[in-house]
Amino acid sequence: MDMHTVVVGTSGTTAQDVIAVARGNARVELSPAALDALAAAREIVDALAAKPEPVYGVSTGFGALASRHIGHDLRAQLQRNIVRSHAAGMGPRVEREVVRALMFLRLKTVASGHTGVRPEVALTMADVLNAGITPVVHEYGSLGCSGDLAPLSHCALTLMGEGEAEGPDGTVRPAGELLAAHGITPVELREKEGLALLNGTDGMLGMLVMALADLRRLYTSADITAALSLEALLGTDKVLAPELHAIRPHPGQGASADNMLRVLAGSGLTGHHQDDAPRVQDAYSVRCAPQVNGAGRDTLDHAATVAARELAAAVDNPVVLPDGRVESNGNFHGAPVAYVLDFLAIVAADLGSIAERRTDRLLDKNRSHGLPPFLADDAGVDSGLMIAQYTQAALVSEMKRLAVPASADSIPSSAMQEDHVSMGWSAARKLRTAVDNLTRIVAVELYAATRAVELRAAVGLVPAPASRAVVEALRAAGVEGPGPDRFLAPDLAGADAFVRSGRLVEAVEAVTGPLA
Repeated sequence: MDMHTVVVGTSGTTAQDVIAVARGNARVELSPAALDALAAAREIVDALAAKPEPVYGVSTGFGALASRHIGHDLRAQLQRNIVRSHAAGMGPRVEREVVRALMFLRLKTVASGHTGVRPEVALTMADVLNAGITPVVHEYGSLGCSGDLAPLSHCALTLMGEGEAEGPDGTVRPAGELLAAHGITPVELREKEGLALLNGTDGMLGMLVMALADLRRLYTSADITAALSLEALLGTDKVLAPELHAIRPHPGQGASADNMLRVLAGSGLTGHHQDDAPRVQDAYSVRCAPQVNGAGRDTLDHAATVAARELAAAVDNPVVLPDGRVESNGNFHGAPVAYVLDFLAIVAADLGSIAERRTDRLLDKNRSHGLPPFLADDAGVDSGLMIAQYTQAALVSEMKRLAVPASADSIPSSAMQEDHVSMGWSAARKLRTAVDNLTRIVAVELYAATRAVELRAAVGLVPAPASRAVVEALRAAGVEGPGPDRFLAPDLAGADAFVRSGRLVEAVEAVTGPLA
């Protein structure tokens, strides 16, 4: 395990800490201030539990059953029952990194001191994370309102020593066995604790944080592949001039244009015309790349602002306030997170669409300005990259379907008590698929553009130093260059891994310095 330690305090967490725990297996500790806040809030809950007046979540049922007052003798059973009954997920297992982010973010809210959970419950949550135990969470079950109920319930079930979980060795076993093997005592839930473990936006937020990190890398990668395509098409880099972008001052647009200009510095291909009829303008997919990529970058910034606010939040219902009140509220509603998850799926689809249009242009002898049909070695005998573009087009089509917003839907539940929901979990799940597909789309453009640049170099045109660095690094990674037809899937998989790992950006930045 990574020896890095993330300390959870009372005032939220950062995206970097979420990723460190979810993907880097960082250890988790609770700060002394968090333990004090937990103890203080628990005193308030215990005092309310001792009173005869019903308090929602402490001495009542839940949701549409909130009107029933629950006596002392049934409250422990009530808390166990809410976890067991809400652990009703179905479908494929959710990825380990998502479950770790989910657990860590729930711990973040618990540690705020606004939930009334005992310190020992929070410490057990940290112990489970540190042991590398990952509850089995299923794809379906959250409506993104009253929190990611079913996913969080499966996590809470593990704390109780029930259900199934995956051990650090990747084997799924009964949770009780895994806890015992790591010396962790299952928790016995008391008033409000079952509810407090379930009532948050933690799943959709964790997926948002990780998607933002992945999309940052992908947007820089897409600036690079757009520049390579412009170069291979003998396009002009004059449209990237900073004075042009200064008069339409969208920050993302300026950053993308600057990235492309730096990739193309020193190119002998840009502005070179294959025939005697110079082009006045390049096609939109080439000329407008900074505008499209940049608008997506600005959307990422907006989504990151929403994520930062949610990372600072304590999402629960009811919440314990500093003055001792325990108040019902609607802060668990996932709308703020759901909207930006959907926004990101839209911009990812558009980024994939414009990348595919450049790839198609590279393969079309009528629009590629002298490149061979489909970048084939012997067109007719060889098909070149014809079907690579088909695969890319199929991915783009899927991206358009994934861009349909989940947050525009709502299905009432809990006997109409929960009559408007966010569907934020669903928005997050489809965004993860969109991010995966976008990586593949960018990889196909990379594969086509590097082959085209090499074909230009073969006739004496000199690519930019950054372009040459990309070609050399990609070939060193085992992805072959121009030549007769061969089994293409391994090359495309290699290009995908090259983009996904960040090696594309690293190859360019070794020449240009850090890109935006």
